[in-house]
Amino acid sequence: MSMPAFAAALLLLLATSVSAVAETPPAGSPTTPRGTLTSLNKEGTVLLDAERKRLILKSEVCLREGLLEMLACLKQTKEHEAILRVDTRAQVVHAGLLALGAESGRPVQFMPEYKPATGQPIEIYLSWTDKDGKSHREPAQKWIRNATRKYFVEKLEQLPSDTAIGERTDLRYDEKNKELFWYGPMTAEQRDQWLKPTQNAAYRKAVQSIFDRTQLRPLNARWVFAGSGFSVDEKTGKKYYNAESGDLICVANFSTATLDLAVSSSASNDGLDYEAWTERIPPIGTPVEIELIPVFEKKPGPTSR
Repeated sequence: MSMPAFAAALLLLLATSVSAVAETPPAGSPTTPRGTLTSLNKEGTVLLDAERKRLILKSEVCLREGLLEMLACLKQTKEHEAILRVDTRAQVVHAGLLALGAESGRPVQFMPEYKPATGQPIEIYLSWTDKDGKSHREPAQKWIRNATRKYFVEKLEQLPSDTAIGERTDLRYDEKNKELFWYGPMTAEQRDQWLKPTQNAAYRKAVQSIFDRTQLRPLNARWVFAGSGFSVDEKTGKKYYNAESGDLICVANFSTATLDLAVSSSASNDGLDYEAWTERIPPIGTPVEIELIPVFEKKPGPTSR
């Protein structure tokens, strides 16, 4: 299906959804005044705020710890690899973004060469209320950090003779592959412990690199409206939207994603780049509003003569 036809089909879906449920008053929140939103689905979980140019998804926390494939998935899909779940169809979210004037781009491409996802930049904010009744709102990137529960490897041609690394130490050396490796975060004290015995420049550089890579950092990338796509069932001829498998707001690159990061991010189980920042995420089951805000380029104003 061509992109104009694709957009038209989804806008038709949007119009149908609005006419069916526009009379349903949406629930308010500390950050969303009542009476300003239009519900786009019968579940009342996708809300259009045309005045403020944002789409609000009503979700709940389904995971607080572990490696991630996405920030938010569809309910009953990939909840073991997503922080939030939303009870909706992905098509409705796509249609809502189109209604705000956002332009979908192209999902990630892996062959014949890697090309990142493209599309309208989308800012994402998360809003919730804690057990004490205090309201919170912050960028979604703060709930996601670089993955640390994995091995970090650095090439090292030769281990210094004055450095004692054994089979039971935290820092290991693979003589066959000429690699220094470490599992999990490395503290400053551990780094200094392994640097102290030697002044060998190559070894010290490798240890410092491992230390730097294991430090906790929030996600430093933005999402784009990749737009997923349609596939056709060869047996029935029925078209279906690819993101309905669950790939709504991804942090690992998927060619089926509605929203994806515009940077390279592995989707292999043993190479996932991001994990949940547990300490920053409210308890399982906490209601969370996901704000999707398209970023539009500011048009230059008139120049004075």
